Amino acid sequence: MTVSPDSETGAFAEALSVEHAAVFAYGVVGAFANPARAGQIAVDVAAHRARRDTVIDLLHQAGAEAPVAAAGYALPFPVTDPFGAAQLAAQVESDTAVAWRAVVEHSDSADSRRTALEALTDAATREALWRSALGTDPTTAAFPGQP
Repeated sequence: MTVSPDSETGAFAEALSVEHAAVFAYGVVGAFANPARAGQIAVDVAAHRARRDTVIDLLHQAGAEAPVAAAGYALPFPVTDPFGAAQLAAQVESDTAVAWRAVVEHSDSADSRRTALEALTDAATREALWRSALGTDPTTAAFPGQP
């Protein structure tokens, strides 16, 4: 089933692609992060995996094909140390929030909007935690998910 990117199903498919990329990026984050952040990284990547699996199920229920993960992803910048790892984690959460905001905007049902809003809120919360770790002020975005 071909879907329009401006449809609810298309927005979910794009969010799934972003979740795949997030899981990949957290592998890099984990490789370079401060070991004290290992617990936070484990929780964050588990959240992205769970969200990914939920969206795959939603797309299959809608009769749409779920995009598969790529073999690899280009990072937005080189990561070589704990600071870069934290920056990547914050960027991943920002990108994820953008994708989920698009789902909110394209949702046709209250259930879809609820699912997307929960995902957007979760991503914004994780982004704030990483921005706090980086010493970024302010730690939150006024309108999470706004590109």
